[in-house]
Amino acid sequence: MQERLVQRERLCRFVDLARVYRGWSRTELSKVLGRDPSKIVPDSGNPKLDLIVGLADALDWSVGDVAESVWEHAPDGSDPACGDSFEAISRASIEARHDGRFDEALRLASRLRLVAGSDREHAIACLREGSVWDRRGRYARALECAQEGLGMNCRDLDVRTTLQGRLANAHYTLWHLVEAKAVGRDLVEAFEGATPDDPVLRENLGMAHYAIGHAARRQIDPSESEPTRRLDEARMHLRRAASIFLDLHRDHDRPTDLAFARICTGGLLEVEAAAGRHEPGAAIDQVMVELEGAIDVEGCASVDLLESHGWWAIFGCNIALRHLQGSDLHRPMAVFTNKALEIAERIGNWGLRERAFTLEHFRRQRIADLIGDEQDWFLDDEEIRTITGTMGRFPGFRRIGWRILEAARVFENAG
Repeated sequence: MQERLVQRERLCRFVDLARVYRGWSRTELSKVLGRDPSKIVPDSGNPKLDLIVGLADALDWSVGDVAESVWEHAPDGSDPACGDSFEAISRASIEARHDGRFDEALRLASRLRLVAGSDREHAIACLREGSVWDRRGRYARALECAQEGLGMNCRDLDVRTTLQGRLANAHYTLWHLVEAKAVGRDLVEAFEGATPDDPVLRENLGMAHYAIGHAARRQIDPSESEPTRRLDEARMHLRRAASIFLDLHRDHDRPTDLAFARICTGGLLEVEAAAGRHEPGAAIDQVMVELEGAIDVEGCASVDLLESHGWWAIFGCNIALRHLQGSDLHRPMAVFTNKALEIAERIGNWGLRERAFTLEHFRRQRIADLIGDEQDWFLDDEEIRTITGTMGRFPGFRRIGWRILEAARVFENAG
């Protein structure tokens, strides 16, 4: 009951704000919204979608921002289990995220904002929340958290560069390649060409090179008149990132660092094949050998290392699509996309899902171009749910997602 009253009060405030913003009377606003002047806000406090859309238009806000503000849940009060101090809540949020208790981790991150007493603490609260959104595959939300944290203008190098590294990686994951490279370059410049001794700063520098290198790799187009620049850019930054993460692994023995290094070396294999320095068939064979380490995805001790195998499968797909034809293309690609999806399901990685479905779509398009007819997809209910979730997380995937669902005849019996 209390939550309903709070929600109704929020909705009333948006109605008043829209009226003031437009300079309208309540009657004028009600006409625009298609409501009775005395019943603009429902007694339940639970608005229909058309009211949210109308308020968004009146305010020049996005529909999502209005909806989120109306339905936002207030952070809970103190929790005896973790205490009231910023440090205690921060530790509890990290532990909840590591344990996969994401709702709890988000709730604790919201509480961090309430108790934050400085720019540094507010920025750290954004880091905590953003890391949960990243684990859930909600990369746009992770990006927003990094942007908000940087907006606090925290001068501490560890917090600021961590936020920049998260921002660069979120842009790269969402295929904002120009933005990923720009943020990454700014971060590299912040270290003035030197590798810091502090492991946190070294990791952030490695993430900057990682984002630049992989964004440049995704931009490679051999049909360009001058592809050399992108090839050189990708090669330089991926090598630098691999070196930094291997050094971190040697010093601290963390699987995450080794996984990042292996993703970079896999990306380098794709780059060298594109540059003509590595024979494509031999590169495919090398990917096959790498994937022998992921035959049993359930038995893999490290989620991070398992993810690195998934990305090698994606790099193998890219090499095959770019250089091979006919059965030489389709046999390895079928293996690679299946393995990437198997790993993605095991670890819940939406970035791998997006790439695997996209590349499988491209493979089927090659077949359709050859035989003059599109193949049907055969999807079970879980795969349909996964494609739908991927469409929500990656706007650029939605066109392909609709094509896949149509090919699977998901909508034939709708309505």
